[in-house]
Amino acid sequence: MKKYAIIVAGGTGSRMGSNLPKQFLPLKDKPVLYYSVKAFLDAYDDLQIILVLPIAFTDIGQEIIDAYFENERILLTNGGDTRFDSVKNGLNLVKEESIIFVHDAVRCLVSVDLIHRCYEVAMRTGSAVPAVPFKDSVRVINGDGSEAIDRSRLAIIQTPQTFHSKILLPAYEIDYKDKFTDEATVVEAYGLNVSLTEGEETNIKITRPIDLVIAEQFLDKFLINNY
Repeated sequence: MKKYAIIVAGGTGSRMGSNLPKQFLPLKDKPVLYYSVKAFLDAYDDLQIILVLPIAFTDIGQEIIDAYFENERILLTNGGDTRFDSVKNGLNLVKEESIIFVHDAVRCLVSVDLIHRCYEVAMRTGSAVPAVPFKDSVRVINGDGSEAIDRSRLAIIQTPQTFHSKILLPAYEIDYKDKFTDEATVVEAYGLNVSLTEGEETNIKITRPIDLVIAEQFLDKFLINNY
């Protein structure tokens, strides 16, 4: 089965306090984006990457690809106004039946093991959405105060969210809604259930400066992706 990884790097990363989007910031002398791309290239020899970049930073993305990777396995396309639009732009380059990974570029510590697990579950069930248990206490705020929620019923959702093309491609033909925060919500709005699979605690998302420090420590300790 053909494999595509749509790596979404279309955001500007305003919470990082940097003029450079977070996917291009240095992490151990390489851009954050490098680690995400390398993990998927290492996972499967027959996998095609579709890299979704902000229009204003396409040249920087191309320079990173030229410096570190073989270009023939990586296609570029432009990001959109929303995540939904960016993923849809990437899906426009999928031309055959396949398993499609959709991954946040700034989840740069994704492991090959997790990629393989998502693929295997998606092959069996049509979808695979990695999740980890929610460990903190959590409450819902209401007009009169707040109410505790049973955290055993909650999970933190990660990427790569992985689907058979026969599910994901038609799902993205429906109209956009504000509730679409990830691919799973789109597929569910299309009328299908999704399968959860075990995520990884180290599969963090770089959103704040402290996350870069944490990611560097993980890379040093675990040699993630054999950087």
